[in-house]
Amino acid sequence: MSELVSTLALTKADAPASLIAAPTTRGWFGRLLRSPSALVGGVLLLVVVLMAVSSPWLFPGDPLDMVAEPFLHPGVDAAHLLGSDMLGRDLLSGIFHGARVSLLIAVVSTLLALLLGVSGGLLAGYYGGLADAVLMRVTEFFQTIPSFLFALAIVAVVQPTLLTIALAIGVTAWPSLARLVRAEVLKLRHSEMVQASAALGATDLRIMLRDILPNTLTPILVSTSLMVATAILTESSLAFLGLGDPNAVSWGNMVGSGREVIRTDWYITTIPGIAIVVTVLALNLLGDGLADVLDPRDRK
Repeated sequence: MSELVSTLALTKADAPASLIAAPTTRGWFGRLLRSPSALVGGVLLLVVVLMAVSSPWLFPGDPLDMVAEPFLHPGVDAAHLLGSDMLGRDLLSGIFHGARVSLLIAVVSTLLALLLGVSGGLLAGYYGGLADAVLMRVTEFFQTIPSFLFALAIVAVVQPTLLTIALAIGVTAWPSLARLVRAEVLKLRHSEMVQASAALGATDLRIMLRDILPNTLTPILVSTSLMVATAILTESSLAFLGLGDPNAVSWGNMVGSGREVIRTDWYITTIPGIAIVVTVLALNLLGDGLADVLDPRDRK
């Protein structure tokens, strides 16, 4: 028995690096900078994050306050560069504060989806049997209903606040990630690395967290960027339909409030719409760049 344990330990030590740990950071940042899509996406996303972080200092007032003449077009008043909406609210202030709200909802909902999807996929793929069957049935149930309609129904039933909107988006976004993680775990479940750890007395939790999970980080990271982009679009769609938080300024709320005057005052809807497009584009470009950089087949 001791010879078997020693052999397995040596096997684990001699196993390929791609099976033992996640991609190392050696050269990772340099490869990311050399990826055009990742570089452009990262710069655009950094600008949006800086807008969200600096909004309380650049625009300390309430963005819902009426501070200008209604229907003030962009460039007419230097104090309000992007103009004002039908109630006289400053659009530039709304864009900066809206970045904060939209990103907050997207990040919270994505973290919830990651918690549910990663934990569910790990348990189902590692243990199989009943746990796997139950997870598959649950994910099939969630995927039979379009995620947007499911989130819309949840928000319509409860009071639309930032928290309930984030929870609704997160609860409906995890099934695809759970299936992805489960597929990755099934590939690694019977690898020599896992067998060696089990023979050395490692617990199931340690094996899942130390041996299996790091090797699934590449698809998880790529999926995360896309999930954040999808969450921003979902929140904007809900707000456009009047299911946003009325006490907070988000890009979706701004687009929805200006839809009735879009033919005469197009800028009220177009400006926050451009902010949504740029942010979603940045996240998609960053996701594509991460997929290229973290792909082990492309490493030299």
